[in-house]
Amino acid sequence: MAISAADVKKLRDTTGAGMMDCKKALNEAGGDFAKAEKVLKEMGLAAAAKREGRATNEGRIFSYVTDKAAGILELATETDFVARNAGFIEMGEKLVKTMVTDNLDVDAAAVTEVTTQAVSTIKENITAKRFSRIELSASDMAVDYIHGDGNIGVLIKLSTDKPEALQADAVKELGFNLALHAAAFKPLYLNADQVEQSYLDEQKAIFLKQAENMGKPEKVMQGIVQGKMKKHLSEICFVDQGFVKEDKKSVSQIIEETGKQAGATLQLTDYIVYTVGQE
Repeated sequence: MAISAADVKKLRDTTGAGMMDCKKALNEAGGDFAKAEKVLKEMGLAAAAKREGRATNEGRIFSYVTDKAAGILELATETDFVARNAGFIEMGEKLVKTMVTDNLDVDAAAVTEVTTQAVSTIKENITAKRFSRIELSASDMAVDYIHGDGNIGVLIKLSTDKPEALQADAVKELGFNLALHAAAFKPLYLNADQVEQSYLDEQKAIFLKQAENMGKPEKVMQGIVQGKMKKHLSEICFVDQGFVKEDKKSVSQIIEETGKQAGATLQLTDYIVYTVGQE
């Protein structure tokens, strides 16, 4: 009998086994779901179903960079013991490479196939929790950085008006240091232009109330609010933060200085920071 894609999906949702294994089991069982589920259990491929719903607060961050794109993946599991397992690490490294190369998301069948098969082997719930991709042109450079045991991962994108400048040692060092900075400070925004107006309005109202409590004149209060807003933005915006290795200068100042050294204009155009267990 013909096995439909809907039938395969239904069995997969029930058992957690891979799509191809579900189709094979249904064919072997003549389309009978109960028999097909038994076939999968006998093959040791239905272990995932027993583990659905178990928390995956541990895991590891993986990254992969090419000339055309870069990606960062959080692969989640139940225990840090598994997250440090060599097999788990090897799987994550291969998976993120495939996701970047083939432009796959976490919901892609090929990704789910890998994680489901891993559940049957490792005996813990494993999921591709989130994945981000950065597109690159000849004028862009991506730098990745994985901290410690993979609990923090960073992607940095630098852009320039002169692609040859990206080969300069000073620019490569800058990219690495910016990645270190992001891992250490986890900025909320790239720059002030990306901050939501609603958030700015809320902060201004808070600072205005604080100024009012000081009993200052209106003109003085406005100056206090502006000063507090500038300081706050310098704390949450990447390019305005004090540079990790030279905090007397802002990140934007360091980028400008490095660009002049390389004979080009440099710009930090994107970044992603992943921390295991956090959104």
